[in-house]
Amino acid sequence: MISEKIEKALNDQINAELYSAYIYYAMQAYFQSLNLEGCANWMNVQTKEENVHAAKIYDFINHRNGRVELEAIQKPQKEWKSPLDAFETAYKHEQYITSRINKLVELAQSEKDYATESFLKWFIDEQVEEEASTLKIVETLRMIKESAGSLLMLDHQLAKRIFS
Repeated sequence: MISEKIEKALNDQINAELYSAYIYYAMQAYFQSLNLEGCANWMNVQTKEENVHAAKIYDFINHRNGRVELEAIQKPQKEWKSPLDAFETAYKHEQYITSRINKLVELAQSEKDYATESFLKWFIDEQVEEEASTLKIVETLRMIKESAGSLLMLDHQLAKRIFS
């Protein structure tokens, strides 16, 4: 059985994960408007990953005999100053999600809910990967600055990302 406090926090996290997917959908549309199909593909894969994260939490709540409550998803931003600005926004968002996961772990520990604490380990590990992959793109975009040729090379590389 899951406590009301944990159930509420996990439901809030479902909303945060779905909002993440929504942000990445918006970024995908932004990159498509710039004809940067590789960047759009990267965001499309990211959207799918965020939906999987939400589904994992959804299933966990149900397996613990809790009740999933879906709330409205905030409207995302739709424009960015540049591809770098979009990826910096994505990186900051991943850091925010990491902080939310850390707070969930702290809550599970304080509630002595070892099942939830164990479940959240996957998310801790996942966030390390999420932040690292996004930061790598940010650092590359900072390095290439305004070089259109380099941006197109990066875009070509990002087009190879696949959802697994």
